[in-house]
Amino acid sequence: MRLSSGVDMIEIDRVREAMARHGDQFLQRVYTTAEINDCGGRIESLAARFTAKEAVAKALGTGIGDVRWTDIEVVGDENRAPSLKLHGAAQRIAEEKGYLTWSISLSHTHEHAVAFAVALG
Repeated sequence: MRLSSGVDMIEIDRVREAMARHGDQFLQRVYTTAEINDCGGRIESLAARFTAKEAVAKALGTGIGDVRWTDIEVVGDENRAPSLKLHGAAQRIAEEKGYLTWSISLSHTHEHAVAFAVALG
């Protein structure tokens, strides 16, 4: 069995500042429409998804750059638990490495957001 993990943390103010500086351009570069809708403008939720994308990219062994931000999508399921969908290069790399199952966890305070991702194959 193959196993890989990634973790990331960010200061929520960094996302708030990026939003203030770049607005919709930042949102559309980093998040899918479903993610934007799911977060409902909550900066803490956007920051948690940002860290999840970084954590997934680390678990893939690539980092952001080899995969696009929007290749990694985090949306809530019917119970609002985070669910991962991979697209494009992220999906291709996961398939090449045999990663079939993912588990992700997100959390935040008023100051920080953190995410942990585990890939199994």
